[in-house]
Amino acid sequence: MAVGVLLVGCSGSVTVGTSMPKMSSDKLATTLAEKLAATTGQPKPDITCPEDLAGKVGTTTRCTLTADDGSTLGVTVKVPSVDEDQINFDFEADGTATPAPN
Repeated sequence: MAVGVLLVGCSGSVTVGTSMPKMSSDKLATTLAEKLAATTGQPKPDITCPEDLAGKVGTTTRCTLTADDGSTLGVTVKVPSVDEDQINFDFEADGTATPAPN
């Protein structure tokens, strides 16, 4: 399974350029995929995030990584700090994947 060698706890940041920082769900998914690919040396995984990430300390959201075999892995994203228009976030993949539906 491709998701078996994922990381436990990484971080990133994105400058969003608005007075009320918010990162779109698409941008968050793309950023997570790029960071996971860079960390694991694997191709970018398919990640979807259901909602935008608000630039407010303590905000959390859950995204889903879908492997080539159809299994899924949850990824928790949390905002520990915001520096003006830059949202800093940490993310951690779940320890166990959910098998693909039959």
